[in-house]
Amino acid sequence: MGNARVRSIHVHPVKAFRSLPLREVAVERWGPAGDRRWTLIDDGGKVVTQRRHPRLALAVAEPLPGGGVVLSAPGRHPVSVPVPAPGATVAADVFGDKVEVVPAEDAAVHAWCSDFLDTPVRLVHLDDPAVRRPVDPEYALPGETVTFADGYPLLLTTTASLDRLNSLIARGEHAHEGPLPMSRFRPNVVVEGTEAWEEDGWTRVTVGEMTFRAPKPSGRCVVTTTDQDTARRGREPLHTLGRHRSVGGRLLFGVNLVPVSPGTLRVGDPLEVVA
Repeated sequence: MGNARVRSIHVHPVKAFRSLPLREVAVERWGPAGDRRWTLIDDGGKVVTQRRHPRLALAVAEPLPGGGVVLSAPGRHPVSVPVPAPGATVAADVFGDKVEVVPAEDAAVHAWCSDFLDTPVRLVHLDDPAVRRPVDPEYALPGETVTFADGYPLLLTTTASLDRLNSLIARGEHAHEGPLPMSRFRPNVVVEGTEAWEEDGWTRVTVGEMTFRAPKPSGRCVVTTTDQDTARRGREPLHTLGRHRSVGGRLLFGVNLVPVSPGTLRVGDPLEVVA
């Protein structure tokens, strides 16, 4: 695997919105700079994602200097959202984690998001990712935290595993849905030059100047069945993952990463497996 390298890097300024490609990104202890520092919550405080609202795939959040974002979506005027000033927080439920968050200050922003989804939501910001949300304690080391990502600071996928998955889909009953693009899996880092499924066994890797723990493979959900360009849903890849990649009740694709220390990731960085 001496030729394994980073093929692409992606961030998601607002959780569940369209991903943005980058050539390089600073990586903090809780993940790539600017990745999933914003999210939508519903009236009950629960995080809003493509699981219930696949239409979010059509929304775009472009980063602004200082951590703000510009929101846009088909048929809607863009709206700029600055980072809210420090102040009162509200409780958000992020997959069972109770996280204190700061709502956007302009009521018009919440109205824009609510109108887009046709349901009441609020846009909220994670003010201090160093303390607000620990990584799953079953797999974390002391002090490890995460933003609004599903559970870990980064998700890495490989082109070899996607090629293998697409070959399996092509032989199945939903072959007309394939081949699937990598965007279905919403990774932060895509690596080429590995063997298919090799990432399942990684526990520690270096990527360029950085070292990462790989605590566990990533279990996938219904979001992967959502076409990120149209927001339409199908059966794949979950149907095929269920037949070929089901381990302990989880359908595996990709690997979760936790930075050992801050650094920078760049397209073209070599990947080496340490353990």
